[in-house]
Amino acid sequence: MNLYFRLFWLFIWRTRHCKSIGFLGTSHIRYRALPSDCDVNFHLTNSRYPAFMDLARTYMLAEMGLLKRFLKLKWMPIVNAAEFTYIRDIKPLQIFDIETKLVGWDEKYFYIEQRFVSKRGLHCIAYVRGVFVCKGKQVPIPQLLDAADFDAAPPELPADVLHWKEFLQLKKQRNT
Repeated sequence: MNLYFRLFWLFIWRTRHCKSIGFLGTSHIRYRALPSDCDVNFHLTNSRYPAFMDLARTYMLAEMGLLKRFLKLKWMPIVNAAEFTYIRDIKPLQIFDIETKLVGWDEKYFYIEQRFVSKRGLHCIAYVRGVFVCKGKQVPIPQLLDAADFDAAPPELPADVLHWKEFLQLKKQRNT
C-alpha cells in the first residue's frame, strides 16, 4: 500500500477545506511519519519522500483552484525527472510540513520545488520536472497557463534548477 488512505483523505476532506493560493504561491501540507512509513533505520524511508511529494503537488493544485478544472479536462501530471537532497532524517511519529511551489517553466516542462521541514529544520529539498498529458499528448505550456488564468511574466528559474536542467540534458545526450 502506497499512501492510499492519505490519498483518499486528501480527496475527500483536505482538498475541500484548503486555503487558496496564487499560481506562484507556496502550498503547505502537514503529515506525521507513521511507523509504517519508516525503515529499519528508524527514519522516514527514502521511497516515501516521492510518494508524499505526489500528495503535496495534488494539494497544491487544489489550493491553486486548478485540481477540479484539470481533472475535468482529463489532464494528468507526469513527472519527467526528480532530484533530491537529503539533509536530516525524519524520525518516527515526527510531524513535518511539505512546502511546494511552482518555481517556473520553459518551453516544455514546469519545475516545482518541494521542501520537507519541521521544528528541527530542513530535512529534504527536491526539484521535480514534469508535464501534463491528455490522451497521450503533452498539454502545451501556454495552454496550461491559459487554463490557470496566468498571464504575467514567467519567474526566472533558480540557478540550481538551471544547473540541473543542464545536467539532465547532458545525461540525455550521453544516453541516446
